[in-house]
Amino acid sequence: LIGVIADDSEISTVGIGKGLNYRGYNIEDLANGCIFEEVLYLLLYKELPTKDQLTYFQEQIAENRYIPATLAEVIECVPKDSHPMDLMRTVASFLGTIEPESEENDQYKISIRLSAIFAPCLFYWYHFHKSGKRIEVDTHKSDTIAKNIIRLLKNDGKEPEELLVKTMEVSLILYAEHDFNASAYNARVTASTLSDFYSGITSAIGTLRGPLHGGANEAAIRFIKQFKTKEEAEAKLYEMYSQKKLVMGFGHRIYKNGDPRSDIIKEYSRKLTKTDQGRPDLFEISERIENIMMSEKKMHPNLDFYSASAYYQLGLPVDFFTPIFVVSRTSGWAAHIIEQRSRNKLIRPASNYIGPEPKKFSVLDMRSKI
Repeated sequence: LIGVIADDSEISTVGIGKGLNYRGYNIEDLANGCIFEEVLYLLLYKELPTKDQLTYFQEQIAENRYIPATLAEVIECVPKDSHPMDLMRTVASFLGTIEPESEENDQYKISIRLSAIFAPCLFYWYHFHKSGKRIEVDTHKSDTIAKNIIRLLKNDGKEPEELLVKTMEVSLILYAEHDFNASAYNARVTASTLSDFYSGITSAIGTLRGPLHGGANEAAIRFIKQFKTKEEAEAKLYEMYSQKKLVMGFGHRIYKNGDPRSDIIKEYSRKLTKTDQGRPDLFEISERIENIMMSEKKMHPNLDFYSASAYYQLGLPVDFFTPIFVVSRTSGWAAHIIEQRSRNKLIRPASNYIGPEPKKFSVLDMRSKI
């Protein structure tokens, strides 16, 4: 379905004008001027919130961070060596059984609930298996989603550093929505069958789990980390060129002149190099890789490339990169499910059959033995 227009949508434009807009607002303006909750509100309700609306919205999010005891038991049962994306999928599915969609618990309330609870569940599971601690996840009601993520990650009793929070804030905004990508479209397919809201989100998480959709920033940091010097990275790139191997985090099917999100997150990755946990070596190696890819292949980095070094410098475990993507993209998935439901038709494309011509049937006893 590359390049096929599947449906109309009011949510985002990709590759048009300045490159990426959410509900008409340019991604650079949103990343520079908003907190993630404003963008979440925009995607759900089609307009940016006023101060009063944002205050009430943040209060709703804070009230929805708590983890019910039955869900905590399920989280503790997810093996510590599971991929965290398995946890995220399980949380969405199980929450749908104890807090099912209803007239009272509608799609907007579920969107807020999932956006609020995903990160607390992730870090509850992380600390439970890492140190045996059952951490408190909703003690700081004034925290934004981004600040809550950094607080729960560190779990050291200290106030999260402003730059770490801002970097997470910006990354959540950049990852929030991206038109009919594979996971969003899968959420719409599920919604088109009139299935419940949780099933749509669970479908999307399962799709994002695949390495050809989510996981590119995980692959990028694993690639970058293997090099001790810029020269070593350069030599490896030329070796990969000769073998026609793919370098993760570069190129995009839609953004032919560069991903507009890349420069934004790159600047935050650069700023993080000056923090106590900064890795200027990784950033310099990343820049050398970017320069070579541009000069040799004319390929621009996409969002995943510099978000890799940014997330790593925040202290996120590498296999948490895609689950944080879930925390962000739930906003976009929710918007797509809501939009699909608003003018629903069952999504049922046709295939081009390339199988055998019609054959004569023989009962079992008449079939030749080979």
